[in-house]
Amino acid sequence: MKPRVTTKEPITPAQYRAFQEAYDFFNADLFGGSLPHVLVTLQRHAKARGYFAPERFTGRIENTAVHELALNPDSFTGRTDEAILSTLAHEMAHVWQQAHGTPPRRSYHDRQWAAKMKEIGLQPSTTGEPGGQETGQSVTHYILPGGRYARAYAKLSAKGFKLHWQSAPAGEQAKAKKASKTKFTCPECAQNAWAKADALLICGNCYEDGEGDILLMVAEPSDEAEAA
Repeated sequence: MKPRVTTKEPITPAQYRAFQEAYDFFNADLFGGSLPHVLVTLQRHAKARGYFAPERFTGRIENTAVHELALNPDSFTGRTDEAILSTLAHEMAHVWQQAHGTPPRRSYHDRQWAAKMKEIGLQPSTTGEPGGQETGQSVTHYILPGGRYARAYAKLSAKGFKLHWQSAPAGEQAKAKKASKTKFTCPECAQNAWAKADALLICGNCYEDGEGDILLMVAEPSDEAEAA
């Protein structure tokens, strides 16, 4: 039996109002109110907790464009509000770089972005742990204890802030489907293929018509990271 929704407030504005409140709060506290308005969306983007896309939306009434800041609700489950909103702040650092810095190539995390992240109390890391690289195509972060973000979130939480909704846990069928789509990459030519996690794949590019080297393709880890 499905749980009954007891809230009397419409669900959509409550969910998005919370993210707008958090965006406005961090904009003032961490970025000196310097960030432009953006359109915050919820997107189920594979292997990403969030992403930033510049000028993704254009006006239907006004001749203007706005940036998109997306969060993945599938990544909310099992994480605290502090951790979820650190992804929001991560993407806000991209907004800052787009508005006030030198935007990098698409989805790349460069040194300017990494410096801003550390300034606001988030440590960039390709592994999400100490020792990871600070720059690259796929970079996540961890919260610096006692840093600016941690202190800002503590103030927001003290006001009674809470997030409302998250993705429902995946069923067994969804888990099986996800497990059947492991990405494999050739270590020599970087050719990609998708198969079950226990598959043994040979790269056809490197071994064609009986010639060349027989190379096994390597399964990639499935941990989620920040996409942009």
